[in-house]
Amino acid sequence: MICMFRFYLLQDPAVRKGSGQSSYGGGAFYTTNTGSVPPATSRLSPLSPEPYDRGATIDIPLDSAKDLKAKEKELQAKEAELKKREQELKRKEDVIARSGIVIEEKNWPPYFPIIHHDIANEIPIHLQKMQYVAFTTFLGLVLCLSWNIVAVTTAWIKGEGPTIWFLAIIYFISGVPGGYVLWYRPLYRAMRTDSALKFGWFFMFYLLHIGFCIFAAVAPPIIFKGKSLAGILPAIDLLGHALVGIFYFIGFGLFCIESLLSVWVIQQVYMYFRGSGKAVEMKREAATRTMMAAL
Repeated sequence: MICMFRFYLLQDPAVRKGSGQSSYGGGAFYTTNTGSVPPATSRLSPLSPEPYDRGATIDIPLDSAKDLKAKEKELQAKEAELKKREQELKRKEDVIARSGIVIEEKNWPPYFPIIHHDIANEIPIHLQKMQYVAFTTFLGLVLCLSWNIVAVTTAWIKGEGPTIWFLAIIYFISGVPGGYVLWYRPLYRAMRTDSALKFGWFFMFYLLHIGFCIFAAVAPPIIFKGKSLAGILPAIDLLGHALVGIFYFIGFGLFCIESLLSVWVIQQVYMYFRGSGKAVEMKREAATRTMMAAL
């Protein structure tokens, strides 16, 4: 039956016409072959260009132009204000620089800053050694007055009375800040700014400092028999108390070293002061100030 059906199909002219190409697909399901799709031959015609008029004008909104001008004027006003502020700030800085006022940041001692001190960066190199020795004399004064409190305290314990101890405390409280304000800071600023008047201020109070150190080293029996200062005379008087006498002799040695270092410092500073011509400048400034005060 199947063979006869195939034969019948082959005899059909329509089947024979398409026998060169199979009209069925293989596999479990078959589909008819629809043949190839003819290529598309249609094209869209290009759009014609719009006419261009060279004389045509473009309208710009006037509001936007006005806004731009307003913003430009505002920026110019701000720029002028910034320039004015910059000039004012520069003028103030110049006035501060001419007046010698320097904003100082406290940086010493490092663990608890109470003063401004930066010799390495603010003092000229050829003056740094002198300034370091002067600073050593200031620290030496602190040490001498501190040890004086210790020595006088031992004398008080041995029965010399509390009055000398209170005097030793007064020496320390007034001597340490007084030494810094009256002669060390003026010398520091004189070295930094090369001011003749500050040098004069230093000389006046540093001579008082040297006089006090020499007086303390001797400690004559003028005030409470001299025992409020650890000098040579009270040390000899207190030799009966071995420990107290030793403490007073140590204080005498400290005051002697402080006096010698201070004499060296004032000698070096004075040599620099005379050699740099600051003496003549100080006289000129003093005369000018006297004349201005008289007028």
